[in-house]
Amino acid sequence: MTDLSQRIAIVGAAESDLGRVPGLSVLELQGQAARRALLDAGLTLKDVDGVFAHTDDKFSSLQVAEYLNIHPRFLDSTNVGGMSNILHVRHAMAAISAGLCSVALITYGSTQLSDGSRKLAPSGEDARSPRGQYITPYGQLNPIGYYAMVAQRHMHQYGTTREALAEVALAARRWAMLNPKAYRREPTSLEEILASSPIAEPLHQRDCCLVTDGGGAIVVTTADRARDLRQPPVHVLSIAEAFAHHYTPFETRDWLDTRVAQTAQAALDMAGLTRKDIDVVQIYDHFTIGVIQSLAELGFCKRGEGKDFVAGGRLGPGGDFPINTSGGGLSYNHPGMFGMLLLIEAIKQLRHECGQRQLPRAQRALVHAPGLVFSANTTLILGV
Repeated sequence: MTDLSQRIAIVGAAESDLGRVPGLSVLELQGQAARRALLDAGLTLKDVDGVFAHTDDKFSSLQVAEYLNIHPRFLDSTNVGGMSNILHVRHAMAAISAGLCSVALITYGSTQLSDGSRKLAPSGEDARSPRGQYITPYGQLNPIGYYAMVAQRHMHQYGTTREALAEVALAARRWAMLNPKAYRREPTSLEEILASSPIAEPLHQRDCCLVTDGGGAIVVTTADRARDLRQPPVHVLSIAEAFAHHYTPFETRDWLDTRVAQTAQAALDMAGLTRKDIDVVQIYDHFTIGVIQSLAELGFCKRGEGKDFVAGGRLGPGGDFPINTSGGGLSYNHPGMFGMLLLIEAIKQLRHECGQRQLPRAQRALVHAPGLVFSANTTLILGV
């Protein structure tokens, strides 16, 4: 993979309609995003010969290819949770390098808000699976129950406070107020966030990501071909992944060390960069504790120092360590899984398309996302 650094580029990126989108199916949202991303790149559906799709259903790439009337040479429907679309970038790099395809379309779509499917999730679980037999019957909420346990452990081990968690949510909302596409843009305060309803202690409602409809798409090809296309290419400088356990998180040895650090260092080494070289940071914010934990595991602060690192509005507009500039999953949008929208915001920042929320020196972006509950992690670095 080291040999592929800067040889592959993202040339198109677009969201579908977002928020509450009644009347559109998952396939329609993906088709909408795909057409917008290809238009962004200056390509057409006829140029696509690789389809990498991820939804909350099975056989995603087959469905997307049929719906868009694409006859691809390569398909990939890998689903490892929220990081899936970022992992698809790595798979697309390998497929393009091997000559298996030349233009890869990567899509995601979800109608969780319109369907109410997040509320119904436990009923769809196979009662014969390990989690269905040994975890779900005892009332563990998935996934929030696990992250509540992490937050409790973090508070016990490092003295992390609910006020620190609220700082993450407040920063996200302040970014969302600058983003016309954000689902929640109304002003809020630390006091209001702290007073929100408890869901799974110590996590309250404002510590949890949104549930929305929506999706997105990106287009990946060779750096050589990218030079002739509509948008300035965003180069894939590096990507790394690691797996902490398989499926049920109780195999994890240490819930405060989930091998994120391994992916961060591998990605930085592959790109030949240090953390000081990173201008844009996008971290999967399904829960506020996930951001504090990831900041430490990624090496932006020391373990146990997250509560002080995020204090005083540091992560928000005007802060000296801005992250999740779209408003993140906490205030922008979170359609089932958030990896695609993390990618799109990083790409837009590097192309200086973010209007009021644009970071002034955006040349290199780090995107981090997990898969399932501590099962896997991936870190991607992009550059222009």
